[in-house]
Amino acid sequence: MATGPGLIIAVDEKRFGAATPLFAGLRLDIAAGSVVALIGPSGIGKSTLLRMIAGIDTEFAGSITVDDVPAAIASTPGFVFQDPRLLPWLTAMDNFRAVNARCTPEQAQNALGRVGLADAAGLYPHQLSGGMQRRVSLARALAVNASLLLLDEPFVSLDRALVAEMHQVFRAVVDEGQPTVLFVSHLADDAARLADRVIVLDQRPATIVADIVLPIAPRQRDEAMLAEYRQMIERP
Repeated sequence: MATGPGLIIAVDEKRFGAATPLFAGLRLDIAAGSVVALIGPSGIGKSTLLRMIAGIDTEFAGSITVDDVPAAIASTPGFVFQDPRLLPWLTAMDNFRAVNARCTPEQAQNALGRVGLADAAGLYPHQLSGGMQRRVSLARALAVNASLLLLDEPFVSLDRALVAEMHQVFRAVVDEGQPTVLFVSHLADDAARLADRVIVLDQRPATIVADIVLPIAPRQRDEAMLAEYRQMIERP
């Protein structure tokens, strides 16, 4: 089975105005098909880095490549933002099809089924719970690019029961398609449960203060191992 692309991130400098650079000399290689969590305090630049990888933010010195193609001209990644950003006048199915006009209703129905929303295709965003809206957002990202997914705090503002459901959906998507995934979270628990590798950022310019490989597959991690991983992430 094919996996997602490899990424090479080499940011010489990224700054906003005359402020201290957000990034300076940041180097990071992401293996094809890996799931990488970006952890760090608010304002450290995690979301900005995702936008740079996506080719949305090109105002920086250096280079970011996706399978050796500059990010700015590479295939658009699937991007899940902090808020679902669903169009309120469209149903879940039509929100999905809005990013892929060639998608048939049958294909859209199958895609929504992948994220557990087979019975919600005809509902509007205001009729969906917060967790259901996040699932539509994830399905829509998969419609854009199922091989490279960028998720910016995908579990924020959800109660932990809904987070547990979203974790299951996330793992199913990763197991099925083996995409390359970068996700931002402020919780070590999300990283411990989902990631193969955790990058911890701190300081300014943002520095990689820990690069932690989690070798045991997520579905094989018991509670004792998760506690050990959380401690590794919280105390790099």
